[in-house]
Amino acid sequence: MPACLILWLCRPGWSIAGEDWQARAWSTFYYTDDVALFSASRRLSLNADPTQPALDDRLTGQGSDGVFEPGLKLSRNFRTDFGTTRLEASGDGYVYLTRTQFTHGTLRLQAQQAFTDTTALNLIYYYSPDLYLGENLVRQPGLLPAAAEPDAEAGPLAPEVLTSNIVSLRLDQSLTSTLGFQLLARYGSRRYDPAFAQRDLDFWTLGPHLSWKPLAELTWLVGYHFERGLADGRRQPWLADDVSYDNNFVSTELEYEFAERNRLTLGLHYELNDWLSRQARDARYGTCENVYQGEILLSHDFSALTRLYGGVQYSSRSINTDDPAITNLNVAFGIRMDF
Repeated sequence: MPACLILWLCRPGWSIAGEDWQARAWSTFYYTDDVALFSASRRLSLNADPTQPALDDRLTGQGSDGVFEPGLKLSRNFRTDFGTTRLEASGDGYVYLTRTQFTHGTLRLQAQQAFTDTTALNLIYYYSPDLYLGENLVRQPGLLPAAAEPDAEAGPLAPEVLTSNIVSLRLDQSLTSTLGFQLLARYGSRRYDPAFAQRDLDFWTLGPHLSWKPLAELTWLVGYHFERGLADGRRQPWLADDVSYDNNFVSTELEYEFAERNRLTLGLHYELNDWLSRQARDARYGTCENVYQGEILLSHDFSALTRLYGGVQYSSRSINTDDPAITNLNVAFGIRMDF
């Protein structure tokens, strides 16, 4: 599918608005103190996939590692009878240096139709294949893979792997010269390997975003998402593993250009997962998960085309029980180039 899109973008016969092509490449190196939580922490933002798959406690605390992220985005603008059309294809990967089983990649395709200078509609497809979460307890012995290993306390274990497909529709509307509004709706699915098929779920999301630029050097973004996910496990009470949820997500980011070509970005995010399981033997029965995350990023533009950046991200996850909070620290350093 990505190759077909790129070939289609290259075809002649269009009236081009501005530059034919735009490209952005980036390369980032991370240190993380928990390889199992790194992916979920990195995607906790309004324009990514903040409601990552349910993570059992046994999957966290897997140790630290270095992670390398290469990324590339290609885009092209077209003048049409409806305004300006912009097509984008971007992909990135997280390559773990020693815990290579956690290595994975994502793909994002986006089509934007700008009807006027103030109104645009975006159609977005997000694909995350074969995301490895760790070795987890298999609750369906009849589907136990041959390579599964036993656990003396819990039973047989197998790799928990899933694929996510998400389609989003976002309306962008400028209200004034300094105030912008977005409305996001999305629908998606997460599909697991057969050994964890009870966790297969479909979900939908709805939420508004608001951006404000009170000064030329200052931009503030705030948004809220409500999401509901319903898993197959709710129809299989004998497995006592229902990961259905209601999710409330609030995020805010502040970007300040404190000196010429130097920017400071601060982000705060909060997520509340209310687990919907009605099975008394389920570990999630009657519980909810609170996630708090903060981040700081400094960047310097060497030119209009090259940016150097570095930052720190910290998150804390807790259940409404006596269990201690689970934390994750990520440190990043990278470079971005536009062509």
